[in-house]
Amino acid sequence: MTLAEARDAIRAKKISSKELTGAFVKAIEGARPLNAFLTEAGEQAMLAADAADRRIAEGKMGALEGLPLAIKDLFCTKGTRTTAASKILGNFVPPYESTVTQNLWDAGAVMLGKTNLDEFAMGSSNETSAFGPVFNPWRAAGSNVNLVPGGSSGGSATAVAADLCLAATGTDTGGSIRQPAAVSGHVGLKPTYGRCSRFGIVAFASSLDQAGPMTKTVRDAAIMLKTMASVDPKDSTSVDVAVPDYEKLLEGGIKGLRVGIPKEYRIDGAPAEIDALWTKGADWLKAQGAEIVEVSLPHTKYALPTYYIVAPAEASSNLARYDGVKFGYRAPGVHDITELYERSRGEGFGAEVQRRILIGTYVLSAGYYDAYYSRAQKLRTLIKRDFEQAFEKCDVLLTPTTPGPAFGVGAKTADPVEMYLQDVFTVTVNLAGLPGISVPAGLTPTGLPLGLQLIGKAFDEATLLRAAQAVETAADFKAKPANWWSV
Repeated sequence: MTLAEARDAIRAKKISSKELTGAFVKAIEGARPLNAFLTEAGEQAMLAADAADRRIAEGKMGALEGLPLAIKDLFCTKGTRTTAASKILGNFVPPYESTVTQNLWDAGAVMLGKTNLDEFAMGSSNETSAFGPVFNPWRAAGSNVNLVPGGSSGGSATAVAADLCLAATGTDTGGSIRQPAAVSGHVGLKPTYGRCSRFGIVAFASSLDQAGPMTKTVRDAAIMLKTMASVDPKDSTSVDVAVPDYEKLLEGGIKGLRVGIPKEYRIDGAPAEIDALWTKGADWLKAQGAEIVEVSLPHTKYALPTYYIVAPAEASSNLARYDGVKFGYRAPGVHDITELYERSRGEGFGAEVQRRILIGTYVLSAGYYDAYYSRAQKLRTLIKRDFEQAFEKCDVLLTPTTPGPAFGVGAKTADPVEMYLQDVFTVTVNLAGLPGISVPAGLTPTGLPLGLQLIGKAFDEATLLRAAQAVETAADFKAKPANWWSV
């Protein structure tokens, strides 16, 4: 079932929330080899489903009443362990709820559990988690090699792709919703920066982080975003812009829509199937009445180095709070405060997080701030200006989501730069604060999913979703992973 189908079935009383939730709880238990969930909340979910069924019987139905969802373990959930997939937060139980998840619970949704991710959302393959990697439910034809589900929202991606929930939440700092959605064969939406509150989401890079939905269809993404988005006095970066009914705005088609094709996104060495799919996507949109125009984003080549200065710098600052003093992991047997800091952070943070803290601290240090961080911020402004100029000629942009399909677990862990290149098509969107969506659009010759990305104007998710639905309709992506994990 899609989220929309389940919602309609529950409202028509063809199925109860308890029946639906029970089926997912059982599926999650049977899919433990995928390592998608860090905390399973089966008992809690069944109680919530019971309460939802009572409200339904009384005619009191929220927008997501009784619908079981998975939550990325970066969202604080009151009374339920929240780890950010890090040893340093391994025993943290928040006394408060994130605004996004509170919005979901207020709408009647049911939480199935907390999903695995790259530690503090730092990674592109979900292999940096302190609790082990997540496995993609997809496998190449004729192969038993475990593949990565993308990152950082890999647990949520796998949960959606393996049918362990109706939909899931993710966060996107440089592509962490769209990239895993693409390589796991479903829809991933990164809203405009400020559309969803960041309150209660464990911070990675505060000027880049944004919550969004991971769903089976574009319609489901529209339904989820309507509930997740809100202005929030607890988040100074939350923007007070009306949240429309995105599902209603899906109608109307794309006749006359101008779709930009940025020439700088054609990169050397990309697999031929990526370029072919991109061309096919443009043809699909053209066939439905859209106008295809070539645009230029000249500063795209600087996006990755800019991102990998800005994001680690902000991470260095945000992660300074994890010192073993007030909460989280505390190193045993220390003799003074300096040793407490050093050992707690050294033992609590994984290698990738330590790498990014070191890079971030370095680029912010005296003598290097102007050479690196200040220059990166200027480039970020130029990247944002590129998009503004491009959108004078078009309404949305069409690009690939990733430079290739899912790769084998361990295949790129020894080369951080190669790993960072997985986000080459997605980081620009975060640097400019724009909305982006990945839609499953085809398969490689070995049967692995590939996605197409659409990028929209700030706070124009309605047009973005309409264009995405046009791609989804034309692609007619119906492929499913073979259920190897529960055999």
